Amino acid sequence: MLQVGTKAPDFTLFDKDGNEVTLSSYYGKGTPIVVYFYPRDNTPGCTKQACAFRDTYAEYQKLQVPVIGISKDSVKSHFNFATKHELPFLLVSDPERKAIEAFDVWQEKKLYGKVSMGVVRTTYVIDENGVIEKVYENVKAEKNADEILAYLKER
Repeated sequence: MLQVGTKAPDFTLFDKDGNEVTLSSYYGKGTPIVVYFYPRDNTPGCTKQACAFRDTYAEYQKLQVPVIGISKDSVKSHFNFATKHELPFLLVSDPERKAIEAFDVWQEKKLYGKVSMGVVRTTYVIDENGVIEKVYENVKAEKNADEILAYLKER
């Protein structure tokens, strides 16, 4: 994981509609950015996390805080996932793991005794200057959106 105080690695990836999304384009607007990394579309935990962000998204909009979800799933997979669950925030595709590896969330995971490499569910709050302000590691999928919202309202 990257640590608080580290400059966030910039990226340009494609969203669910095939549009380019560049992280640094959100800098300098007076608000932080929430970037969350998740393993895979349409899995139980990832669906819970995405739906929790969906259900709290109006609050994020009031704070003018963009939410960007990133996984290595394809643009088409993100489109279907977002459509099925009515996700109003950005989902970006990182099949080559450029941002995933730059943010150090591609790690060894153990599940039922099996070891494999994968995306470790992690959320970063990045300040308006592109510096990591808060890191949420090993997040609880269904609680992540609420805990970040509480943090943003207190900052």
